[in-house]
Amino acid sequence: MRNLTDSRLYWPVVSLLFMWASAWGQAHEGSTWPGATWELATLAQMGMDGTLLEKARDYALTGDGSGLIARHGRVVMRWGDQKQTYDLKSSTKAIGVTAVGLALNDGKIRSLHDPATKYYPAFGVPPESNRDKGWLGQITLFHLATQTAGFDKNGGYTELLFEPGTKWSYSDGGPNWLAECVTLVYGRDLQDLMFERVFGPIGIGRNDLRWRSNAYRPKEIEGVARREFGSGIHANVDAMARIGHLYLRQGRWRDRQILPSSFVDMARTVPYGLRRLPVLKPEDYGNASDHYGLLWWNNADGTMTNVPRDAYWSWGLYDSLIVVIPSLDIVVARAGKSIGATRNPHYAPIEPFIEPIAQSVTNRGRWPGAPYPASPVINDVEWAPAESIVRAADGSDNWPITWADDGDLYTAYGDGWGFEPKTEEKLSLGFARVSGGPADFTGRNVRSESGERIGQGAAGAKASGMLCVDGILYMLVRNTGNARIAWSDDHAQTWYWCDWRFEASFGAPTFLNFGKDYAGARDDYVYVYSTDSDSAYKPSDCMVLARVPKDKLRKRGAYEFFKGLDAAGQPLWTDDIRERRAVFVNPGACYRSGISYSAGLDRYLWCQILPFSTDERGPRFQGGFGIYEAPEPWGPWRTAFYTGTWDVGPGETASLPTKWMSPDGRTCHLVFSGDDSFSVRKVRFR
Repeated sequence: MRNLTDSRLYWPVVSLLFMWASAWGQAHEGSTWPGATWELATLAQMGMDGTLLEKARDYALTGDGSGLIARHGRVVMRWGDQKQTYDLKSSTKAIGVTAVGLALNDGKIRSLHDPATKYYPAFGVPPESNRDKGWLGQITLFHLATQTAGFDKNGGYTELLFEPGTKWSYSDGGPNWLAECVTLVYGRDLQDLMFERVFGPIGIGRNDLRWRSNAYRPKEIEGVARREFGSGIHANVDAMARIGHLYLRQGRWRDRQILPSSFVDMARTVPYGLRRLPVLKPEDYGNASDHYGLLWWNNADGTMTNVPRDAYWSWGLYDSLIVVIPSLDIVVARAGKSIGATRNPHYAPIEPFIEPIAQSVTNRGRWPGAPYPASPVINDVEWAPAESIVRAADGSDNWPITWADDGDLYTAYGDGWGFEPKTEEKLSLGFARVSGGPADFTGRNVRSESGERIGQGAAGAKASGMLCVDGILYMLVRNTGNARIAWSDDHAQTWYWCDWRFEASFGAPTFLNFGKDYAGARDDYVYVYSTDSDSAYKPSDCMVLARVPKDKLRKRGAYEFFKGLDAAGQPLWTDDIRERRAVFVNPGACYRSGISYSAGLDRYLWCQILPFSTDERGPRFQGGFGIYEAPEPWGPWRTAFYTGTWDVGPGETASLPTKWMSPDGRTCHLVFSGDDSFSVRKVRFR
C-alpha cells in the first residue's frame, strides 16, 4: 500500500480535564503527536482505503488549494502547498472561540450564562436602537457563542433582530462582541494571548497563522488591539490541522492540558436549549440549530447520513474546513477556493468531501461506531444464546431495578400489566418484587394506590430509576415535566411524592446502584444520570450527572451537578444546574440507560440504549446498545460492548442488577425490556 502524500501535487506538500483527556489521548493504539513536522503513515498502518481518500482529495481540488488528512496523529494524505496561508473567513469563529475556553479555565469568565454586559458595560451599542429594544441585558456569552443573541449578519455594529435565545441566526457581529468581551477580561491582544497559550505550544508559528486587525470596527478597544471572531485569521493547513488535533485530544497537547475537556465537549455538541430553535434564512442555513455547537458545526443530528454523528468542523467562506471525527481518530484540514457546484441543501458543498474520508476507514477497532475506545478491563463479551433468554411479564416494559434491604429486587413497569396474575387495568406505572436468581426468579406485582399511574406513552408517568437506601425505596419518575422523585418505606406499597421536580434537563434520569440496600457505595452520596434533555423521548448529545447526600434525596437544594474535572482529575460540582457539563458524550445518540457498580471488577457499568430502530415499534424489537465501564462515576469511559444491531431487541432500558453479579464481576445478567417483557440474559465479561 502506498502513502498518499502526493508528490505530484506538492512535496513536502474534535472540567473533564487531565485524567480524562489523557486517557482518551492514550487510548488509540499507535496515536502520536505532531512535532516540528507530522509523522507519515501508510494506508495499511492506518486502516484506510486510498481510493476513497483520493476521491475526497480530488473533490477538494475542484477549488484548488491545500489539504491534510491525519489519523492517530499521523498524516496519510496531503496536497497543495502546505505552507501557503489562506483567508479562513468564518473558520476564524471556531479558532477564536478557543480563547473563551481559556478564559473559563482561568476564571476570567465565571460562566457562559453571565450577561455580556458584566464584562463589557458598553456592549451592543452602537446602534443606539439596540438599547431601545431592552434586550441587551438579557444577552449572555452563551447566546453570542451559539448564534442565538440576535445580531444581524455583518461584523460591524449591527441591529438586534430578535429577543435573545428565541431564534438562531448566523452572524459575524455577535461573535465579534464575544471577542471584545474576552479581550477586555484579559486586557491584551487576543493574537498575543493565543500564541502564548495555544498556538505556540502546539507548534504554530507566526508565519503559519496571522490574525488581521479588525476590519469592521475601530482598531483598538480600551487601548488594546481589537480582533474578530467572525473572520480575520489567515493560516496554512498545517496550523489548521494542529488546532484540530488539539480538539481531537480533548484540549490536551502531550502532557499539557491547554483547554478544559468540558469546554471541548460543549463546543462539539448541540447545547441544551439550542436544538429545534427557528432558523433565520433556512434557505441558506437549513436546520442549523440542530447541528451547531459553540461556533463549531457538527453532524449530531445525522444530516450527513454516512458520516459519524460525532464529527464536527469549522467552516468558512470558500470552504475552509477543520474537520474532527473523534470516533475515527481523524483530523482533516482544507483551504482554497469554494468546492462543489451545489450550495443547497446546507451541507451539500462539503458532504462529498467529508463522507469519503469517513467511509475510507476500514479498521474501526473492536467496537465500530462506539463513542469511546475499547475497554482495557473487559476484552470480550460473551452473550448466552438468544434462545436462553428468560422472559416474563409480556406486554410490559421499562424495568428500572434495585436490590432492597429484604434481599429482593424491586422494579417498575410501564404501559402494561406486570407479572402474572396481571393487573386488570393497563398501567403506565406499576411495581413488582422479583425474588430468586436470574434463571428461576419469581415476579409478583406490588399494588399501590398512591404510586400507580395510567396513561399511554408520554402521556403517562413512568419510572426511569429505582434505588434502595437504608430500607427506603426511591423512584425517579419521568414524563412529569421533567422528572420527579417519590419514596416508599413499605417496599413499594405506599408512595410519597416530592413537591418539586427537575424542570431543566434530567428528562430520563436513573440512579447509580451499588449492592444490597446501597451497601458498598463509594461515599455518602447518591448519583443520578440522565440525558441532557427535557424529554425521555428526545435523544441528546450528552449525558449529565447530579449527586445528593443520601439522607437528603428529597431536598432539591441539596443537589449538585457535575461540572467537569479539575487539573488533578477530581470532579467539580455546582449547585447551579445551568453550569452542568457532560459526563458522557455520544452526539444524537444519548438515550435511556441504567448504571450499576460491579464490586468484582471495581468498575461502573453503564448500559445505554441507542435511540435508533428499523422497527416502527422501536428498540424493544430491533436496535442496539452499548455497555461502558469506568473506574469512577464520572469516567473516563471505555467501551465494553457496542452494537448498532443486537441479535434481539434490546428494549428501551437495560441494566445489570448487582444482585445477579458473580463475586468476580465477570458473570452478570442483563435485565432489559426487549420484546416488551421483563427479559433476562446472561453475559460473561472476559
